[in-house]
Amino acid sequence: MTKISPEFEETVNMEAMLPVSVDVSFASNQFPKYKLGPDNQILEEPQDVNQGPSLKEVIEEETTHLSEQHKRLSVRDLACKFDKNLASAAKLSDEAKLREVPSLEGHVILKKLRDALEFLKGRLAGRNKEDVEKAISMVEALAVKLTQKEGELIQEKFEVKKLASFLKQASEDAKRLVNQEKSFACAEIESARAVVQRIGEALDEQEKNSDESKKQNVEGLVDEVQEARRIKLLHQPSKVMGMEHELRALRATIREKTIISAKLQRELTMCKRAAENKSSLYDLDGSETLGSSLRIKCASDAAPSLSKCSIQWYRMSSDCSWKQVITGATKSIYALEPLDVGRTLQVEIVSNGQKVDLMTTGPIEPVSGLGTYVETLMQKSNSEFNVTISQMNGQDYSSHSVHVFHVGKMRMKLSRGWITKARENYSSLMQLCGVRDDRSTATKALFWQGRKGLSFVLKFESERERNAAIMLARKYANDCNVMLAGPDDQV
Repeated sequence: MTKISPEFEETVNMEAMLPVSVDVSFASNQFPKYKLGPDNQILEEPQDVNQGPSLKEVIEEETTHLSEQHKRLSVRDLACKFDKNLASAAKLSDEAKLREVPSLEGHVILKKLRDALEFLKGRLAGRNKEDVEKAISMVEALAVKLTQKEGELIQEKFEVKKLASFLKQASEDAKRLVNQEKSFACAEIESARAVVQRIGEALDEQEKNSDESKKQNVEGLVDEVQEARRIKLLHQPSKVMGMEHELRALRATIREKTIISAKLQRELTMCKRAAENKSSLYDLDGSETLGSSLRIKCASDAAPSLSKCSIQWYRMSSDCSWKQVITGATKSIYALEPLDVGRTLQVEIVSNGQKVDLMTTGPIEPVSGLGTYVETLMQKSNSEFNVTISQMNGQDYSSHSVHVFHVGKMRMKLSRGWITKARENYSSLMQLCGVRDDRSTATKALFWQGRKGLSFVLKFESERERNAAIMLARKYANDCNVMLAGPDDQV
């Protein structure tokens, strides 16, 4: 390695330290550390400490914020906002201009530094010369990087100018809209003033007219007060209460007369039919009310025995315009069920080719209190009745133990303790009706077919519970879109 004398070293240092402008400011007091790769490429770029967002990011953020707030701001607020953003854009433009000066001074410094290194390279040899060449490569890389930064700065400057022009135009538009809205508001204010003035004039005129008509109104009020006093004297509380008592008595009398009239009408009908059926061989006996049964009895000694006759019961409309066969009702005794209420019943007796028709005197009447009892049961989710099984699948049931018949909103169940005899949901295969035979307990029994191949004849403790169970089950089945009736019944 060539030895350098002290004089030469001092000379090189004096010549290498070229003068630098006083206005140049450095970010740090030390030279950045770089690593050069192949072809003098920078592997690790310097990291700026505490560097804020770039100018481009600031512009994008402001633009997005303006777009979001545009619909929520009034015209005046929008104008103020545009003015502020215009000032911000001008400020950013000034900052960009100030950044151009350090950029140009950076090129000058790098140029002077490179010339000094080239000068130093010509005077050194060996390892020192290689270090100088690396330093020159580093300076060139910094110059390239600075050029790239300048390009980005120019692009940001262009975008700032574009945004400034856009904000300036928007500010002018906002001011124009403010002036336009201001003129509209002034016109509306003038119109409102005119309306208020007209209303004031009308009120003054009305006040003048009211003074003139005040005397006339007072006289009219006096006449109305006198008329009201006269009406009040005519309608004293004692007189009103007397009239109410009279009306109640009249209503009660009319109700009694109506009941008596209905009874007389029924008796008259029975007398007429008795007169018509004097020569009839048979007659109907029993109360025509739900909960009872009708019985065919012989009215003449010449009447054939009922055991040798063919019997069929029918339901008829109130005006007897049509009739419906009651399937299974072929005995001399028929227990009325809820489906018969409001219908007229007819029985047809055929013996030796001779047919005799008997009819009830009127429609079957409901039993008193049954509707209220059913409504009370419907308030529960599940109603239970104590029953005994008379028949199961058409065969007599030997045990007479008490079972529980559950009628629910979705299904019916027959059980004894924890043993379940049947539990079926409401379906089109289910049937429920009163028992249609001549047994003595027919008014307390019903026929229930849960599904094909499973049927029961259940005996209740009273006629009321039996009829309530039938009405309740039919109501719940109807809610499930199922018509619950007896075999082949048409509801």
